[in-house]
Amino acid sequence: MPTRSHTLVVQVEDHPGVLNRVMSLFRQRGFNVDSVAVGHAEAPGISRMTFVISGDDKIVEQVTKQLYKLLEVIKVNDVTGENTIQRELALIKVNANDRTRADIMRIATDIFRARFVDASPDSLTLEVTGPSDKIESLLTMIRPYGIKEVARTGLVAMTRGGGTGTLSIVRDAVA
Repeated sequence: MPTRSHTLVVQVEDHPGVLNRVMSLFRQRGFNVDSVAVGHAEAPGISRMTFVISGDDKIVEQVTKQLYKLLEVIKVNDVTGENTIQRELALIKVNANDRTRADIMRIATDIFRARFVDASPDSLTLEVTGPSDKIESLLTMIRPYGIKEVARTGLVAMTRGGGTGTLSIVRDAVA
C-alpha cells in the first residue's frame, strides 16, 4: 500500500495530560506525527486535536484503534478523502532592507494575501493563513531574501457542508 499523508480529527475529553497520553501512544508505537494542532471544540469539556500522519491505510487504521483504547478519546475521524477545509497559520520573519522591502511586500500581499505584523530596519514579519501548500509556496518565494525564523501552527481541518459533524452525538455519549 502506498504511503500518503492522512489527516485525523480526534475529539477528546478536555482534561490535563490528554495530549501527553495521545502523543505517548504515537511515540510508543513508532508513528510519526507531521503536524498537530489542539484547541477547544464548540462543546464545553471537549477538545479537538488535528493530526497529520504519514502512512498507508493499514497504519491509519491501527492508529485509530489504538486511540480508541484511550479513555478520553471520544471520536476519531480520518478526513483524508473527504471534502474538507484545511488551514494553517504561519509567522515568517524575513530579512528586508531598503532595496528588498518593496519586493517582499509585493510578493507576500499581492500573491499570497499575507499580512505584515511587524517591521524593523532589517526585517519584516508576516502572517499567512491557508492550506499548507500555500505556506510552502510563500516560503519558497521569499527564501532567497533570507528567512530568519518561521513559526507554524500545524494544520486544522473541518469537513465542508451544513452538518455539525459529530459533536451532537458526542455530547450524548459523554453526558
